[in-house]
Amino acid sequence: MRTSLGEKIFYGVNAFLLGLLGISCILPILHIVSLSLSSEHAVMSGFVGLWPVGFTTDSYKLLIEGTNIVNAFKNSVVITVVGTALNILFTILAAYPLSRTYFYWRKPLSLLIVFTMLFTAGLIPSYLLIKSLGLVNSYGALWLPALVSVYNLLVLKTFFENIPGELEDAARIDGCSETRLIMQIMLPLSMPVIATLVLFYAVGHWNSFFNVMIYINSSDKHNLTVLVQQMIMNSQLAQQVTEGQFSDDLTQSVTPQSIQSAGVIAMLLPMLIVYPFLQKYFVKGVMIGSIKG
Repeated sequence: MRTSLGEKIFYGVNAFLLGLLGISCILPILHIVSLSLSSEHAVMSGFVGLWPVGFTTDSYKLLIEGTNIVNAFKNSVVITVVGTALNILFTILAAYPLSRTYFYWRKPLSLLIVFTMLFTAGLIPSYLLIKSLGLVNSYGALWLPALVSVYNLLVLKTFFENIPGELEDAARIDGCSETRLIMQIMLPLSMPVIATLVLFYAVGHWNSFFNVMIYINSSDKHNLTVLVQQMIMNSQLAQQVTEGQFSDDLTQSVTPQSIQSAGVIAMLLPMLIVYPFLQKYFVKGVMIGSIKG
């Protein structure tokens, strides 16, 4: 198909603007990486730009040995892995019956679920509910309120609805039960959408901050996001790390700013590693799940 001059200009402007947007996202990350890998003199002098100056990994050594980051990292992994598994399980269990035309309560339940997307109880009622359930200071307070995302539920429900009914009819003629239909037909066909939802849920749990601050009182249960936020907001914390029980050579080679930058990178790195493996499903999963939505 031939492309007109107007379309070429439109695509060119789009590519230019998206390129600028991409660069504006990448440059701050490169600067943070450079700060975390640069020497104390280079950071204090303001010489660090997009590349490390006086390369050193001492800030990461101090971060691991002088802070609670290892425990926070374990907490983040537990919150993310368990939370995402529960999210996917309950999203599938909710989306499948709502996608079946023979389910009598399909429309009323769908309207009720969408209603919760538009109107929420608010912070104080939610906190009182979690407290009455005895979930304060437990990870259940993070997993239970966000067990099913309405947006993700609608995406998966729409995808289930678009699977040809002939497949279901043929399976039922062969004696396939409802459970077997879900496990052997629906789920294998839904892998792109489910992979996309895994990414949505995992990123949400990994970056979870506000709910952790509200519901988790014990600092030993805080995740990586909260630890890094505390290091950034409380400059004295990073300063204490650099003035801790380490050798002078190690503490004198980094600055609080380097420690904070290393914490930010430690928080970003797992998602940056996981994303390329799920990226191929990302666009496809969202598009095929949202068509006719």
